[in-house]
Parts: sequence; structure tokens; C-alpha cells
Amino acid sequence: MNAPVQAGSLQAWLVAVRPRTLLIAISPVLVGATLGFGRTGGIDPIAALLVLAAALLMQVVTNMQNDVGYTVRGGDRSGTRTGLPRATANGWLSVGHVRAGIVAVAVVATAIGLALVAYRGWPVLAIGVASLAAALAYMGGPKPIAYTPLGELTVFIFFGLVAVLGSDWVLTGSVGTVTVLAGVAIGSLASAVLAVNNHRDIAHDRQVGRATFAVTVGEAGSSLFYQSLLFAPFALLLPMALLAHAAALLLPALLLPAAWQLRQAFVHGPRGLAFNEVLFRTVRLELGYAALLSAGALVGRALT
Repeated sequence: MNAPVQAGSLQAWLVAVRPRTLLIAISPVLVGATLGFGRTGGIDPIAALLVLAAALLMQVVTNMQNDVGYTVRGGDRSGTRTGLPRATANGWLSVGHVRAGIVAVAVVATAIGLALVAYRGWPVLAIGVASLAAALAYMGGPKPIAYTPLGELTVFIFFGLVAVLGSDWVLTGSVGTVTVLAGVAIGSLASAVLAVNNHRDIAHDRQVGRATFAVTVGEAGSSLFYQSLLFAPFALLLPMALLAHAAALLLPALLLPAAWQLRQAFVHGPRGLAFNEVLFRTVRLELGYAALLSAGALVGRALT
């Protein structure tokens, strides 16, 4: 951080919320909504906004829980961590205040969820409860997901499959086959973001007892894992285009050079703090992929 962060300030809260990562929540809703529209020809825009709001709030809960949970467990005490700063670990926010913020955001998300339950029925409640439980369990409870090798899998499920398929279903009442493949693609890129984070922190996480996937498989395995997550979504473009009879769904292939540059930076670039920029570039790649896939869905609909 360039300027000192004042305790209790808006800047301190932004450190806990991490707004730059909210793109991870926007991408799956954008894809689910546009693919649903492309298949059915219509969605409820109010419901779409509510779904987007709920997804963003789930990401906020996850980020704040990650901040406070890591601090409570003493994850920053070794002094070897190279990740982004945490508001509670630096004393910019108290653990109690962040936990109160988590409750407040969860209450708002629940209210939005109830509105969507009224719109689409009880399955929305199941999706919402499972998503909130995963957000809280990532760095909360006696055995946080973040301390196991299941972090990337959890992200794949909830910020890929559940978010993309759930958005399509809530807005259209059905789920297309292309949406399933898109859920896999978006989930893969979202998982790649966490894979960068965990790869960067392998040495530190070993010291503090975090058995992440990267720690479990080692640096070479972690590198191969990230590269697989990065390029798998591009392998799914042709099947999606063929199933939808829409060549415009190949538009995300324009980002292959950017993905290759990311791969080069990850494998051959500097270590440590440099991975933070790789992380945010991966977030932007996911949003770009989602935007181009969504544009392809809309173009395909316009040409039918």
C-alpha cells in the first residue's frame, strides 16, 4: 500500500473487502444470464440484478471471513507471507468489527435470497444456504477449507458450476448443456486465481500448517495445475460453439495470447510479490473470457 492506512477508515474496509476480486463474482452471473437469454430469448432483468447482488455479497463475505479467520489463526505471525495485506492482521480493523460486517452483509444477502426464493422457489434457498456456508467455512470453523487441499475445488463448484448454472436456472427455469460447459470453464478460471495465491504462498503455508493443494503436490505439481486450469476453458470453446450452433461462442479464443503470456509470467517470471500481479491478471482474464463468451451468446441469439 502506498499511503498509510488509517484504522477504521474506508480504505481499511476496502482492504478487507478486496474489491478487485469481485470480478470473480460478476463473471459467472454474466455468463449464466447471457447464455440463458441466448437459449430462451428472455430473462427478468430485476431478477438478474438480484442474482448479481447476491453473488457479489457472497464474495464480500468470503473475503472478509478470509481476512479475519487468517488473523485469528495467527497466519501472519511468521513474517514470511508475501500476499496482499490483511486489515485485521495489521490492526486497521478489529476482528469484532469485521465479524459484525460479515453478519451485516450476510443478512442483506439473505434478504435478497428470500426475494429470489419468492420468484423461483425453494431450490434457490438451498443454493443460497450452501453458498453462504461455503463462504463462511472457507476460513472459519474448526477445519477451514483454506487449510485443506480442497480450496480450488470449492471455488470451482461455487464460483463456477453453482454460480453459472444457478444464474441460468433462476433466470430461465432451465439449464442448457452449453451452460454446464461454461460453468466448468468459468470455474476453472476462478480456481486458477486461487491456485496462483496458494502457489505464491507454498513456503509460508507449510510453516503455518496450511495443507493447501499447492503444499500437498509441491511446486512442480502446483505449476502444472495452474496451467491446466488456465487453458482448459479454451479447449471447451469448440464444443460449446458446436452444441449451440453459434460460431460467435469462439470469441474468447482471442484471449489465448493473453493466457499464454500469463503462463509465461507464472512459470518463468519473478517469484514472491510478483505473483500478486499474476493473480490480478488471472482475474481480468476470467472477466474477459466471460465478457467475450457472453457477447458471443448475444450475437448468436441475434443471428437466429
